[in-house]
Amino acid sequence: MTDVMHNFELFQPATLADAQAILGDHEDAWIIAGGMDSLDWFKHRVKQPSVLVDVANIPDLHGIREEDDGGLWIGATTTLTEVNESEEVQSRFPALAQAALRVASPQIRNKGTIGGNVSQDTRCTYYRDGFPCYRAGGNTCYANTPTAMNREHALFGVSRCVAVTPSDTAIALTALEAAFIVERGGNRREVAAADFFIGPDIDITRMTMLERGDILVGIRIPGKWAGSRQYFEKVADRNTWDFALANIAMAATMEGSAISDISIVCGAVQCIPRRLTDVESLARGETPGEELETLVKRVAARGAEPLNFNHFKVPLMENLAVRAIRSLA
Repeated sequence: MTDVMHNFELFQPATLADAQAILGDHEDAWIIAGGMDSLDWFKHRVKQPSVLVDVANIPDLHGIREEDDGGLWIGATTTLTEVNESEEVQSRFPALAQAALRVASPQIRNKGTIGGNVSQDTRCTYYRDGFPCYRAGGNTCYANTPTAMNREHALFGVSRCVAVTPSDTAIALTALEAAFIVERGGNRREVAAADFFIGPDIDITRMTMLERGDILVGIRIPGKWAGSRQYFEKVADRNTWDFALANIAMAATMEGSAISDISIVCGAVQCIPRRLTDVESLARGETPGEELETLVKRVAARGAEPLNFNHFKVPLMENLAVRAIRSLA
């Protein structure tokens, strides 16, 4: 039955402690806030949890505030529109503001949260349509067969599954070296972006390190890249609604005309945000120009293993890296 949800029990806790208690009492509880990803799963009856925990109205999970080091703390239930329109985000981390602006449509950004955006599941059509693939507990990757339609899928990091990360804000947050604050049973821990997003070689059933009972409380962006030169670009079939075919985020500091430090990350080419460490090594200490752009283009997609229908992603990825570097000239 399409677009008809299953029956479930809904809890709307007012505090983080209440939410933790409910999660402790129900083994298959599903956390929801904006619901932009979750409701699709429910309508198609692919996921059918018996208990939903709506954390959208918990004050501790919402808002944007300045940190002592000049960075920002962003609550997990802060909407994408609020992130994009925040003067603090725009002035310190414009790459994140642009990434939030490019998510889906205005209606979805008004409801969808940054915590949900970074935690959403992959958009692989085979997986989302209920095929018994590796990620769903089966023994086949239907997107990696001779006749598969895999235009949107991975170039790197394939381990049975060829799905890619769908989140635009995850790419910007990884470039900004953000940390994710996760709470379980009243205990909080801080997880670096490099460890928050996980590939199929670690756990093929998840795209983040979040497990049952974990609540993403907020995201801390350190002041290291505040006010730096930043860049974000997303290439998709349509400017509204569509997920990225490839996107890129960069933060860089300059010393005179030379690049003193840089962080650059590409999305939609691997299951996790892909940090372009070879490009970073090339760029540090160099002056942006045609010579550097030529070298960057050579290494940006090095090691890519295209599938049947996504060879175009290789030059796309190369050119996005070049455009990011060119923005510093």
